[in-house]
Amino acid sequence: MKSSLRLNKCAALICLLIVQISWSQTVFGKWKTIDDRNGITKAIVEVYEENGLLQAKVLKVVEKGKENARCIKCKGELKDKPVNGMKIMFDFKRNNKGEYKGNKLFDPEQAMTFRGRVWLDPKNTNRLKVRGYLAFLYRTQTWHRLVEE
Repeated sequence: MKSSLRLNKCAALICLLIVQISWSQTVFGKWKTIDDRNGITKAIVEVYEENGLLQAKVLKVVEKGKENARCIKCKGELKDKPVNGMKIMFDFKRNNKGEYKGNKLFDPEQAMTFRGRVWLDPKNTNRLKVRGYLAFLYRTQTWHRLVEE
């Protein structure tokens, strides 16, 4: 009877730890960006917090042939700057649904800025949904959490 009680306590503790780990997943970390149109892995992006707001930058372009891409369509200070290291999300705020929203989601390939929304996929917290809005149109990509070994 004692061993059965210990086993139940141990099982309950393990379940609690698993639930805690799944609840602790956040949008912050490193992500592989996947093109929603052709499935190609484009870049590794770091999503981080600064001054209580979500930010993101390109750590490394990994798409074959574009590893040293520059923002050729950009104007002003970003013209011909390397995409590696470029900030692409600025000051997104968290809402009460656990989503982050902001007005500056930059796509260096198109040299365009969109309104954006970011949230963890409720079915898989190792997937990040990134949606850009242009007027009433939108496009959503699913990024995959980078698990470093």
